[in-house]
Amino acid sequence: MFLKNRKNGDMVDVDKIQDLTNLYHEKVLGSYQVGEEVQDPQEFAKAELTFLSGEDLPRCWTDPNYRSHKK
Repeated sequence: MFLKNRKNGDMVDVDKIQDLTNLYHEKVLGSYQVGEEVQDPQEFAKAELTFLSGEDLPRCWTDPNYRSHKK
């Protein structure tokens, strides 16, 4: 799945969707999609990632206590 790094705007290809949707994993393994060559995988904090549209990741992917928060 392709996401965007919030800090530099570069596209990131996340290796395992299961790690991204697991709310107990704070980091995911992925690779930048820049240039012509495949970049080496590295860890990305989920807090640094957004969808390509700029929308934040769902809280149910990032916050283990998302059901107890009240608005």
